[in-house]
This record gives sequence, C-alpha cells and structure tokens, in this order.
Amino acid sequence: MHQDGVAAWTYHYSRKSYSWNASRKFCQQYFTDLVAIQNKGEIAYLNDVLPYDKDYYWIGIRKIGNKWTWVGTGKALTKEAENWADNEPNNKRNNQDCVEIYIKSQSAPGKWNDEPCMKRKRALCYKASCQDASCSQRGECIETIGNYTCSCHPGFHGPECEYVRKCGAPELPQRVLMNCSHPLEDFSFKSQCSFHCAEGYALNGTRELECLASGAWSSKPPQCVAIPCPPLRPPEQGSVRCLHAADADPHRPSCSFSCEEGSVLVGPELVQCTALGVWTAPPPMCRAIACAPLESPAHGSMQCSPSSRAFRYNASCSFHCAEGFVLSGADTVRCAAVGRWTAPAPVCQAITCAPLLSPQNGTMTCVQPLGRASYKSTCQFTCNEGFSLFGPERLDCTPSGHWTGPPPTCEAVRCPELLAPVSGSMDCSGTRGGFTVGATCRFSCAEGFRLEGSHDTQCTASGRWTAPPSACEAVKCSELHITEPILMNCSNPWGHFSYGSTCTFHCPEGQLLNGSGRTACQHTGQWSAAVPACQDGSLTVQEALTYFGGAVASATGLAMGGTLLALLRRRCRQKDDGKSPLNTHSHLGTYGVFTNAAFDPSP
Repeated sequence: MHQDGVAAWTYHYSRKSYSWNASRKFCQQYFTDLVAIQNKGEIAYLNDVLPYDKDYYWIGIRKIGNKWTWVGTGKALTKEAENWADNEPNNKRNNQDCVEIYIKSQSAPGKWNDEPCMKRKRALCYKASCQDASCSQRGECIETIGNYTCSCHPGFHGPECEYVRKCGAPELPQRVLMNCSHPLEDFSFKSQCSFHCAEGYALNGTRELECLASGAWSSKPPQCVAIPCPPLRPPEQGSVRCLHAADADPHRPSCSFSCEEGSVLVGPELVQCTALGVWTAPPPMCRAIACAPLESPAHGSMQCSPSSRAFRYNASCSFHCAEGFVLSGADTVRCAAVGRWTAPAPVCQAITCAPLLSPQNGTMTCVQPLGRASYKSTCQFTCNEGFSLFGPERLDCTPSGHWTGPPPTCEAVRCPELLAPVSGSMDCSGTRGGFTVGATCRFSCAEGFRLEGSHDTQCTASGRWTAPPSACEAVKCSELHITEPILMNCSNPWGHFSYGSTCTFHCPEGQLLNGSGRTACQHTGQWSAAVPACQDGSLTVQEALTYFGGAVASATGLAMGGTLLALLRRRCRQKDDGKSPLNTHSHLGTYGVFTNAAFDPSP
C-alpha cells in the first residue's frame, strides 16, 4: 500500500491487484473510496505521481442502470467530465461495466477504458479532506487538490459558512403589534414575525413576514386601520339618521330610526358603532300593521288584494270553494286597523248526499274520502247468495248533493215456474214464496208412462234449474206387423203402438179370423193378444163363436150357439161343396171356446 498526495486531500493505491469490487472494499476499509476524479488537472497529477503498472488502476466509475456513474456520490458522469481513450468505451463482449485509468501509458496517458469488473488491477483510492464539521454544516464541502472549499447553503456566507444573512428589525407602523421567532439569530435568515392590531383596528397587509436567504424580508410590514361599522340602510317604509360626536372617532357615528305612518318599529330606535366595528344592535325594521296570515281553505281558493299577500292594513281576501264543496263563513274578510280580520277565515265543507243503508239480504261498501255520504263518496252493493241485485250496482254522490240513482234492492233469486208433466205428477219442497233458491222438485209418471229426463231438479243461485223439466212418455209396445189379407184398425191416444193403443182385426168376406179380433198395448209394454190370421176351412164351435165375437157360457148361450152352428154349417156346406167350416179340435186358446162336447153336432 502506498500513499501520496498534497494538503488535506490524499491519494493511495494498493500494492496488489484486485477485482473492481474487491478494490472498492479495500479503499473503503482503509481510506474513503475509489478515487472520484473531478478535473483534468487531477488526472495529470495522478499520471505524474503514480508508478506504472501493466494492468493499470481501477477508479470509482461503474455502469449502473446502463449509465456511467460516480459510485462515491451516486451522480451520473457528465459529458464534459468524460476522459475516455479513443474508441472507448467499446463494451467488448457486453460485460465491460467498470473503468480503469491508463497511468503512464505511452499512447493514452491518463485516459479511461471500460473493462470487465472481474479483471484484477491495483486500487486507486482517495482519503477525503472534508470532515463532519467542515463548512460549519451550513454548506457543501467540495474536495480540491490539496484543499477543500465550502459552497454555502442559501442564507449563509463566509469561508466556513459561519455567518448568517441579516434582515434587520422591520419598521412598524402605528398601532401594529409584532411577535417574532428567531431560530438562528435575531432578525436573520429564517426569522419569522407575525402581526396584529390593537382592539378596534384591522390588519391591512400581510399577516406574517419571513427573513429570506437574500437578507430581505418577504414583504413590507402591514398597517392597522380602524374597523368601520358596516353601512346602515333605512328600513323599508322607514328612515335612518346618523350623527358624528365631536369627540368620537370618525368611524364611531350613532344612528336613530323612524317609520312611516301605518308602520311600527320593530327593534331598537338608536344603535351605536362600537370600537370593535360592530353596531350595538341589529338595525330595526318597520313592520306594517298586519293581520295574521291566511291560507286558502282546503278544497278552495283565496284571492287577496294587494296580491303580495302581506295581509297589511286594509288588505282584503275573498274565498271560493271547489266543485262539490260549499263555503261555510264569510266569503270576504278585511284586515282592520287593530291588526285583526273582520271575520274568521271560512272553510269549504263537502256537499253531502242522503245517507244510504245496506239493502236487506245484501251489503254495501263505501269509499268516503271527504266524510260520510259526502261528495266524491262511492258505494258498491252486493247481495247475499240466493238474492239478485235489482237496481244500480254502484252509486256516486254528485256535486249537486244527489246520488247517481236510487238505491238497489236484493230480491230472492227465482227459477222459472215448473209444471207437472202430462200423464205425470210433480212434488216440490222449499217452495214457500215461489220457486226460490234451494227449491227441489221431483217428477213421477202415471202407470203406462216412462220418465224422460231427470227424476229431480233444484233451483240454483243463478236462477236456473239444475236440470230441465222432465216429461212422461207412454210406454212403447212392439210394432205390429200383419200379413194380407187381414185388415187392422188402430187407435193411438199416446202415440203409435204406445200404452193405450187398441187395434182391431178383420178378414175379407168369405174368410174367417183365426185369433183375437182385438189387442191393446198394456202398461208393461206387452200386447194383450197376438195378431190373428185370416183362413179358409172349417171352424170349430169355439172358432165360430170367436168369429162372431161372442162368449157363450150359459145354457142359453150354448143353445144359441148350436143353432148358429147349424146355420153356419148349412151355409158353408152349400158354399164349400159340403165341407164343414167348423173344427171341433181348434186350440186358439181365446175367450169364447166351447168346452162341452155335447154341443158339438155330429157330422
């Protein structure tokens, strides 16, 4: 390790070679730091006094953030401070981030070159001449060859910055009061003074001054001026008169107030300006004699004269009501001299309609925004189940005080009248007062008739029967079919081949009826006898009797039957070549059959 230099600033270098980082640690351990070259005279001095070394020396410049920087101060290298060798820095292989100085180089003495930081070179160090107490801590200590100089901070001067700039005490105007603080020396740099005024005066100018680094105050001291009271205006419908006392401050006048006729003073009659620049009381007002404020009545309007609605003396107001309302009270009032209205304010009352009652067997629901049965009231009517509304469903109270119609009634719901079916009967229950809701009727038919429809029906709340009326239809018998030459004649009181229908049968002349000559449709739907037939040939006694439609059961009948048979046999024999029309072995099984063989004559 070797040391050389002049005065307070000294230069040092290592005997061994180190990397750039190790070189800086060496300098920081034994001295201050790697050398920070400040001018070209310093470079020439170093090139002259340092011994030659083929590896040269590291100095305190390094690339930081892609900028060449003095590591001791952290300041970037300026263009005018550069001392690079020709074509340097060239940053070969992109790793040359540290700087060496060519000491006693034949081609470029004292010039700089960028080199890889890991190369080993001698460390060129310096020991600073500036100490903590240098420049009185009031300036920046700047190293020079063989000495240092002080660059004083603003507000200080002298070789060691030991003197403070003086501003001197400011000249104070009359009535100005001052309060100062002196962190360094009296009325010197950084001294601050604040100002205020005596009572009754106000500050006109800057409230605070500061002694600047130049030795001048930041501004002139302020002045104190008397505080005037604010100007007074005469009250509306009044006047103000102010006087200045001879022995008083010109800013202290007193003022008296008065009002015009018809108005009254509200507040003090006299006010004075105090030393604080304020009046002893707020200025008074002149208030016109007025009545209490009026408002438009609810559901009405109000018009006043004058239109300002100040309700002053002699003001008048008239009132009107909206449609559906009537005025209760005076329609016009006036403000009298005593400050009262000639009459109380009126009100608008809703026009009312006659009260309504709920209909019997029904209900009424009303909306009455303005009172019971009043204008704009609306009532809805409904009937209980089984009752129907007769009349309007809704009534409104009109502005004329009348409902929009008569009140409705609830009448019992009735179903159409029912009649018993023809050939039948009807039995009803719950029909007091007619066929009303709930009434029930049951239908039935006479013998030989069948019910067509429902057996019973009930009257509903809609006024309709649950089923239409039933009818009684005659029981049907099967249709009768005849074959020629038989003839049939039928009566049908209840319909074709229905219950009560009766049919008779006939054969053409010369033919005899084989079977009953009459049959009837019974209530069971069966015919009383089968359809007969017409035939040629002999007849038994029974057939003969049947043919003539007789029923002989007595002895007299039998005798008459024998005579008839004899006659018939004779007639038949003549007509049918001796063939007998009677057949004693007939089995028709109808009424009028002869069962006594004694009355059957031999052939």
